[in-house]
Amino acid sequence: MQTQDGYKKTAIGIIPVDWEIKKLNDCLDLLTDFEANGSFADVKENVNIFDTFEYAWYVRATDLENSSNLKDVKYVDKKTYFFLKKTMLYGGEVLITKRGEIGKIYMYEKRTEFATLAPNLYLLKLNASVLPYFVFSFFKAEIGNREVRRINSSSTLGALYKDDVKALKLPIPPLPEQQKIAEILSTWDEAIANCKNTINSLKTRNKGLAQQLLTGKKRLSGFSEKWGLKPLNDLLIYTPREVDKPNETFLALGLRSHGKGVFHKPDFDPNAIAMTKLFEVKENDLVVNITFAWEQAIAIASKEDEGGLVSHRFPTYVFNPKTATHLYFKFFVLQSFFKSMLELISPGGAGRNRVMSKKDFLKLEVKVPTIEEQITIAQVLETANQELKSYETKLEALQLQKKGLMQQLLIGKIRVNVK
Repeated sequence: MQTQDGYKKTAIGIIPVDWEIKKLNDCLDLLTDFEANGSFADVKENVNIFDTFEYAWYVRATDLENSSNLKDVKYVDKKTYFFLKKTMLYGGEVLITKRGEIGKIYMYEKRTEFATLAPNLYLLKLNASVLPYFVFSFFKAEIGNREVRRINSSSTLGALYKDDVKALKLPIPPLPEQQKIAEILSTWDEAIANCKNTINSLKTRNKGLAQQLLTGKKRLSGFSEKWGLKPLNDLLIYTPREVDKPNETFLALGLRSHGKGVFHKPDFDPNAIAMTKLFEVKENDLVVNITFAWEQAIAIASKEDEGGLVSHRFPTYVFNPKTATHLYFKFFVLQSFFKSMLELISPGGAGRNRVMSKKDFLKLEVKVPTIEEQITIAQVLETANQELKSYETKLEALQLQKKGLMQQLLIGKIRVNVK
C-alpha cells in the first residue's frame, strides 16, 4: 500500500515524515513504582520535607478514570503510610497502572503535592523532548491503548513490567506541533469539564428539588390543600395478568436495584425456567421485585416494556386514577425515605435473602397531594430531568467528538498550523 505524500509507514501506523517513532524510554527522566520500603532508613533522607506535611496524598489505581481528574482524592495520616515511598508532585507527572486494569492513565497537573502512590502504579517523569499532556493523550486514545495491549499480550500474569513500559512506542511530532495539539485537546477538555460540572450541579439541584416537592416542604403556586396520609392500597390496584409460558423465545423483564429501572432480556429461552405461568407487564405499571425491594428494585414500566413477561416475584400494580398518577410516582419511588419503608417490610438478614411482604407493601402509608398537584409536581420534576438529560447528551457528543479528533491529531492524519 502506497502512502500519501508527506507520510511514511511505521511500526505503529502511517505518520507524517517529519514525525519520529520513539520508545517511551527515550522520553523518560524517571520511571518508578511505589512498593513499600519497609524501614525508617528509606524515608529518613526526606524526613525534613515529610515533616512539613501533616497528611500525604494517597492515590490508588481504582481512583484513576483515564482522565486528568481523579474520581476521589484521599489524604492519609503520614504515620499510616510511614514506610511507603513518597514523592513530590509538581505537575506534569504521568501515572499508569501496572496490574489489574492495565494501562489506565492519569496526568497530574495541579498544585505541588506531597504524595504516596499505591504499589500497583508507575510514576513517569518525562524529559524535555515531549509534553506530558501529549504522552498522556496518546496512551488514553485507542491507538495508544492498542500499543499497551500489544506489549502486555506477551505476559500471562496480567501485569505491565518496567521493561514493558520502556518499550512502548509512540509517534513524536516536533515540539511546536505537540504544543498546538495539546492546546486544541485542552480546549475540548475544558468544554467537557464544564459540561460535567453543570451535570453535577443539576443532579444536586434536582435531588433537592425532588426531596422538597415530594415531601410537601416546598409547595407550588396555586396549591394550598393539606396533604393526606394514605395507605398504598388506596393508591394502587394489584393487577396480575397471568399468561401461559410461551413455547418460543420471548421478552423477559427484570429490575435493577437502586432505582435504576427495568432491563430487558430479549429472546429469552422458555426452557431456562421451570415455571408454567408468567405475568404480563403494561406501560405505566408499578413493578416491584419482592426479593430486592429493600435495594429499591422498583420502577414504573415504560412503553418499551409493554408486553414483557415477569415471574410471580415481580407483582404489578396500576394506579387508582382517582388518587394517584404514575407521573408523580415515577419520582416518588426513587426517594430515600421510600427505600427505607421498603427495607422495613423486607425482613431477614441472611445475605441478600430478604423478601418483601406484598401484604405489608399495600399497608405502607404515604403523604400525597391531590391528583392535580401530583401532576404539576411531576411536570416540574420532568422539566428539570429533561434539562439534565440534555447536558448528558451534550457530554456524550463532546466526548465522542474529542475521541475522533484525538485519534486523528495524534497520528498526524489531521495536521495543525503551528504558525
